[in-house]
Amino acid sequence: MARLITRNQALQNRAFLADLETTGNVRETCRRLEIHRGTMTKRRARDPGFAARWDAALAVADARLSTTKDAEATADRDVRLIRTGKGRLQMRRQTPGRLTREGEQAFLSALSACANVRLAAAAAGFSHSAFYYRARTSPAFKREMQLALDLGYERLEMALLAESCPDSAQDDAWRHNAPPPIPPMTADQALHLLTMHYRTTQLWAEAPYMKQRRGETGAEWSHRRAADYLAERRRQDDQAKVARATYEAFQGPPSPFEPPPPWLPDLAQVTDWSASTSRPCTRVPRVEEVSERLRIAAQGGWGPGNGKIR
Repeated sequence: MARLITRNQALQNRAFLADLETTGNVRETCRRLEIHRGTMTKRRARDPGFAARWDAALAVADARLSTTKDAEATADRDVRLIRTGKGRLQMRRQTPGRLTREGEQAFLSALSACANVRLAAAAAGFSHSAFYYRARTSPAFKREMQLALDLGYERLEMALLAESCPDSAQDDAWRHNAPPPIPPMTADQALHLLTMHYRTTQLWAEAPYMKQRRGETGAEWSHRRAADYLAERRRQDDQAKVARATYEAFQGPPSPFEPPPPWLPDLAQVTDWSASTSRPCTRVPRVEEVSERLRIAAQGGWGPGNGKIR
C-alpha cells in the first residue's frame, strides 16, 4: 500500500508533473520549483502511482518537444534542447557563460544609449563576438540589434546638435570668468601670433578672397562667393545667438550650480609649447614692419613674392 502524503505534498507533485511535461528534465523542473531533487526521487521510489505519472510526463514532454522543436522549445534562449542517452528530448539550462535572454536585453539597451557594440557587450558581461554570432543566426535578434543601433545613432546625433547650439551653455563656463594674464613673450612671438590669426579673426569679409582667382571661371567664382557669403551669415547668426544666450544667462540671481572657474597652471611656467628655435627679439619692431606683416597675412601669409621680415 502506498504511503499517504499530505495535501502540500500532493500539490507539490501536481506542479512537478505539470512542469515536467514542459521540460522533460527532472533537474530543471526541480530548479524551477525550488524543490530538492532528492525529495522527488524518494517519493517516486515510495509511490508506484507517482512513478507511473512521472514516466508518463516524460513521454508527453518528449512528444511535445519533438513536434515543437523549432518554435516554442527554442523560444527561451536561457535553456537549450538536447537528446538524452535514452533518445528522449529534454530542456536544459545554458552552460554558465553562455549568452542568455537577459544578456541580450542588457546589450540592446546599452547599444541604444551608446551606439558602440563593444561597449554595450562589455556592459552586458559578454564578448562582442557572441552578439555578432547571435545576429548571424537569429533574424529576430539581428532586427532588434539594428533598431537599437539606429536609436543610439539618432540619440548621439541629437546630443551633438544640442551641445553645438549656442543656447546649450555646455562649454561656455570659461567666458563667465576673467581671462588669465597674458604669459610672458617677446615682441617677435606676439607679432607671429597676430600674423597667424589675423585672417581668421579680422578678415572674414575682406577683399583678398573676394577677387576672382587666376584660371577660375565665373561660375566657380560665383559658387565660391556664395559659399563665403553663407559662411559669413552663419558666423553672424552664431554671434547673435551667443549674445542672446549670454544676456539671458545673466538675468536674475546667479545659479548655485554655476561651475567654478577652470584650473590653469601659471602660463609662465608652461614650456615646450612653441616650435620656434630662433633667438628672442630684443628690439621693438617699427610701425612699418607691423603694417607689412599684417598686409602679408591678409594676402595669404608668407609665400612667393612675400619676403619674410627679419
